[in-house]
Amino acid sequence: MAPKEDRKDPAWAYSSRVSETNKMAIRCLFCDKISNGGICHQKAHLIGGDPNVASCPKVPGHVKEELKAYLQRKKELKTQMIHEQELYNLDDDDDDDEIEEGDDASSLPPKSQKRGRMLPPMSSSCGSTRKTKGPINCYFPQKSGDKGGKSGNPQVDAKAILRNSAVTMFARWMYDAGLPFNCVNYTDTFAAFIKAVGQYGPGMKPPTYYEVRGPYLKKDVAEVNKIVEEHKVEWNKFGCSIMMDKWTARNGKMIINILVNSPKGNLFLESVDASDSSTDSTKMYSLFKSTIDSIGAENVVQVVTDNASENVKAGDLMSAGYPHIYWTSCAAHSINLIFGDIFKERSFSTVFNQAIRVHSYIVQRPLLLNMMKRFIKQRSLVKLAKTRFATAFLTLHMMYEHKSDLKKLFVSDEYTSSAYVREARGRESVDIILSPSFWNNVVHALKISVPLVKVLRLVDGEQRSPMGYQYEAIDRANEAIQASFSDQRKFKRVFEIIDKRWDNKLHSPLHAAGLVLNPELFYHNEERILGDEPLWNGYYECIQKLIHEESVQDKITEQFSIYRKAEQLFGKKHGD
Repeated sequence: MAPKEDRKDPAWAYSSRVSETNKMAIRCLFCDKISNGGICHQKAHLIGGDPNVASCPKVPGHVKEELKAYLQRKKELKTQMIHEQELYNLDDDDDDDEIEEGDDASSLPPKSQKRGRMLPPMSSSCGSTRKTKGPINCYFPQKSGDKGGKSGNPQVDAKAILRNSAVTMFARWMYDAGLPFNCVNYTDTFAAFIKAVGQYGPGMKPPTYYEVRGPYLKKDVAEVNKIVEEHKVEWNKFGCSIMMDKWTARNGKMIINILVNSPKGNLFLESVDASDSSTDSTKMYSLFKSTIDSIGAENVVQVVTDNASENVKAGDLMSAGYPHIYWTSCAAHSINLIFGDIFKERSFSTVFNQAIRVHSYIVQRPLLLNMMKRFIKQRSLVKLAKTRFATAFLTLHMMYEHKSDLKKLFVSDEYTSSAYVREARGRESVDIILSPSFWNNVVHALKISVPLVKVLRLVDGEQRSPMGYQYEAIDRANEAIQASFSDQRKFKRVFEIIDKRWDNKLHSPLHAAGLVLNPELFYHNEERILGDEPLWNGYYECIQKLIHEESVQDKITEQFSIYRKAEQLFGKKHGD
């Protein structure tokens, strides 16, 4: 029989020792073959696949898997031990220096001296001032009072070293696979992946082609379907909005992304190649209809698209086929169209073109660009926004913020003594920046754009649904623009542009109901809201369109008095 300590190896369950005098001779219990290579040789015989060892023809499959798993665990344990040993030895030179500063090395027990590279040395006495390092010290920065070693940084950051190695290998895999760089920005799933690998520890095998395209793909599809079902429950309970986002792919195809929004959040439904139908109102209505029917017409409150003429016509067709569903124009697209129409006006197009010419002249000359950055404190004049027109107005805003700095730049000795003053565009830039009329026109543009940009940020944000805030925000923006000009007749055309885009698109009955039923705004502006007749006309029109049963309409009217007076639950504060 084998000694007790040898029996830890699971291969002994399927093997026996031939003789106590020859411990290397082992018999296989499945095929009775005797080998003289010891238990390791016997495991290779049972597992198979080793060209130097004859395989057992009778061993069951589950025995092979058991022994393979045992070898894998041993390999992982060995890898972990090597990893820990490397952590202990990260500061070899520093340990030597610090031992010289403290107690003499000879005061250590002989065993500690011998194994000092494997285990963190222990202090020889409680009162010792010698600073020793163990593996955990590698993860903490050195205190400011600690003395440095030869490298000037005795406390090597082990995590930084290990992370650098891991990121190097990951990046190399990305380059090899041709993955786009922005794939690392999928922070939720990517961070979870990194965490899971770290929790597994050393020795994890990478997923196989079969795993990622087979069982794990099916598992994720099942998870997504489960999420879809959870969203459908919300659609049935609260209703939903269908959103259609049109964009042009690199190959020129017109793609429409279809999403569904509800209190549960946004759900991507599908992408449709609409290259042959995006300009055909009948085909667009067919897309509306098929999407509504797949969700359930009784669950749909509105369909949101851009303001293209074919979508407007398709919306009219939808209203005839589904009288209870609203077609709503995208608020962000409507505001962007307002910006575009305003830019067509001569005074605004002129000031923007002047600003662009100055900016492009500067950025095309590196020395002049560096000179400008010194004057404007290293900031940029271009401020990106959600749309190109909003970006244009925000760029004007940045230029206005640095009005005095830009003037100082173009009258400074550094600029006037440079070669730029002899260039035609250089002289033009000086004339523009020093022109009072240019800055007056910038101010006029900002008085219009700033309130609109605030609305754009509201409707295009993802922090909260804008439906209950849009009506009020647009009213406030309109009032702010009108209050900015003492002579409104001078900008009559601008107000006509804004009113044209807002009426029936951003001020629909659905938006009116959203404002009335928003307690945050209703209770703080009750007197003004109650006196707004167009608002209430829209509110009641919305109820009649969405709710056909008169009994339900009466119940809504009855319960509205409770809401208006802040009774029952409406009168409670958070935490009551």
